[in-house]
Amino acid sequence: MNSCILMAEVVEEPQLRYTPGDPQVAVAEMFVQFPGQREEDPPYTIKVVGRGNVAQEVHQRCHRGDRIVIEGRLSIVTFERRQEGFKEKRAELTAQKIHYLGSNDGFQTATTSAMPVSTPSTTSRNTTNYVGSESYRSTAATATVPPVSTHTANMANISSVDDDEDEPIPTAKKQSYQSQSIAGNQPDVDDIPF
Repeated sequence: MNSCILMAEVVEEPQLRYTPGDPQVAVAEMFVQFPGQREEDPPYTIKVVGRGNVAQEVHQRCHRGDRIVIEGRLSIVTFERRQEGFKEKRAELTAQKIHYLGSNDGFQTATTSAMPVSTPSTTSRNTTNYVGSESYRSTAATATVPPVSTHTANMANISSVDDDEDEPIPTAKKQSYQSQSIAGNQPDVDDIPF
C-alpha cells in the first residue's frame, strides 16, 4: 500500500490548469518544504499534485507560508531535460486529502532550532509529531495525566505471592542420539531415483 502523510509548508502559490479533452480535469501543482532529517540538513522540497476537487480546493485555500498536512501517494516521476540532454527523476506527492493548519506560526524548519519541545514529566504527557527526525509539539494533543496514587488502604485484600516455594524446579534431561548409518546393501526407502 502506497500511503504517505506529510506535514509541510507551502513555498509557492498553487498553479491551477486543466487537462485537454472533453471531460476537463483540474490539476493543481505546488511546491512544499519540510525539515531535513538532521539539524544541519537543508529543508527538503517536494512537488504536490492535486486532481479534480482536491485541485480546486488547493487552489482556493492554499497560500504561500501555510502549514498543511498532506495525505496521498508518493511516486517517482521521470522527465527529460532537453537543454542538458538527460533524464531526471523527482519525487512527487499526489494529494488525496489536505488538512489546513494555518499560517506559519511556530512551524519549525531546518533553518531554525530543531530542539525537541517535549520533556518527560510525571504529571503531564506531551504528544510529539515527527516529520523526519524533527519534532513538533501539538498543543491540542497535550493531555494531563493524574498522578499515581501511593495510597495503600485498598491493598489489605490482596494476598502476597510467595516466590520461595519449596517446589523442585524440573531439570532438562540430555539425551544423546547416535547416528544410524544405512548399510551399503540395504536400499534407502526415502531415496527417490531421478
